Amino acid sequence: MRSPHKSRPRFGIVAGRFNDPITKSLVAGAMKAFQRHGVKRAAVDLIWVPGAFELPVAALKMARSRRYRAIVAVGCILAGETPQFEFLSNAVFQGLTTAGLLTGVPVACGVITAKRWKHAVERAGLRGLNRGGEAAEAAWEMAHLWPVLGHAG
Repeated sequence: MRSPHKSRPRFGIVAGRFNDPITKSLVAGAMKAFQRHGVKRAAVDLIWVPGAFELPVAALKMARSRRYRAIVAVGCILAGETPQFEFLSNAVFQGLTTAGLLTGVPVACGVITAKRWKHAVERAGLRGLNRGGEAAEAAWEMAHLWPVLGHAG
């Protein structure tokens, strides 16, 4: 049986629902970026998890399934009055990195960390750049780099 990666590359997006006005915009940006590269909507699976903390385990599960050429993780972590912001951000970024390293499947990070809502809005495409779109661009590029390097995905 042929690998699904050779005929029609599939991509996964895992999105945290917490701060969903931001994450919905990040998902839309990722979808638009994939569309620009000719990736059909049917070739992108989107799953939602409760928040940013759950992104790494979901990304790892998706990557281990071997169904996807690359995974995009999007979420929004806002600073509060406690140091939880730093702990959560570090855990999420380290977890996403680990998911990619353990599986060899690229996991692109479109998680916004911001001290203020206004800064998150600016990074979510509501008023400018879109980190979800940027992450999808990175995922697409990495997915197409792997065959050149002799990696089947």
